[in-house]
Amino acid sequence: MTNDHDGVRELLAAWAVGALPPADARAVPLHLADCETCAAEAERLRATVRLLDGTPGPETGASGAPGDPRDGTARAGQGRGGRERADGGLDGADGVLASALRSRRARTPGVAPHAAPYAAAVAGLQVLVRELPGRWGTPVVHDWDAHATVAHLVAADEHLAVALGVGARLPASRIPAGTPAAHAWELRTADAIAHEHARTPEETLATWAAQAADLLATPEARDPSLAARAVTVMGLRLPVADHFVIRAFEAWIHADDIGRALGIAVPPPPDEHLEQLVRLAVRILGLALHDAPPVLVEVTGTAPGTGWVLGSDAEPVAAELTLDPVDFCLLVGGRYSPDEVPRGLTGDERAARNVLATAAALAWL
Repeated sequence: MTNDHDGVRELLAAWAVGALPPADARAVPLHLADCETCAAEAERLRATVRLLDGTPGPETGASGAPGDPRDGTARAGQGRGGRERADGGLDGADGVLASALRSRRARTPGVAPHAAPYAAAVAGLQVLVRELPGRWGTPVVHDWDAHATVAHLVAADEHLAVALGVGARLPASRIPAGTPAAHAWELRTADAIAHEHARTPEETLATWAAQAADLLATPEARDPSLAARAVTVMGLRLPVADHFVIRAFEAWIHADDIGRALGIAVPPPPDEHLEQLVRLAVRILGLALHDAPPVLVEVTGTAPGTGWVLGSDAEPVAAELTLDPVDFCLLVGGRYSPDEVPRGLTGDERAARNVLATAAALAWL
């Protein structure tokens, strides 16, 4: 179809996920055979797809067009996983790749559906961190650089690892027993970051990756019946399956943080994984809103016709909120303020704002 670099580069993401129309599917390989630059870009994109799908592949790096920087709180003007054009579309190869990945069923061999989102998020972050050599000191979120962000993930995953009998990879905690869960979590994160900053970023990354692999190798990651038992992790008593979804949530959020800091667009989770994140977040939000004025919350992109009335069941619905699933997850993850998150709203604005404020207040990331 085309022999120019710009034309082919627009098609590479679709080629990487097997989504090209027949005419282009014949033309692109011909160009790649003669162009080392496009061939290298194509292989990087294909490696990203393999890892996000949970399929082993060659040790190649990830590449993406720069996304808009974010200050760690707001995501204003940002599309799902790619740069947003003025007309609302997604720009460049990242937009095509993100859209194609969202439409594919993720394949994560060996783990049960409840652990698949975590496996995919871990694989995606492993692709992203290959862009970090020489940039580990880049400020990412809160007061953390990229090194500290990965150290934070070591501490965050440790809670579930210990609950499942996986050996801890950080020094034993010296936090006094009885310390409130939220404060204990802050102290443990600070201890983990201090400990890992005394090591190389590569050592920290290896520790995180090994711990994640240990978690995914547990019987609970592979057997839904074993994952049905409830455990208390970071003050939340939930089935193990739900805790795996929370780990996926956090790994994706921090991968997105790192991507923003580096100027690399990170695709959101595949639809089926994103729906698991949304449903769990809605359940936890519903518990926090048990006696609030009821609001109908609809998250677009989940199962057709799905909506949740959150709040008191003794009153009529006061308002209706409509949110994009990625925006909803970023709100719950603390990456949007209640005033900034895009939404549709009808009815009692105060009741709706209470839902948004409560969702943002759930953030521990």
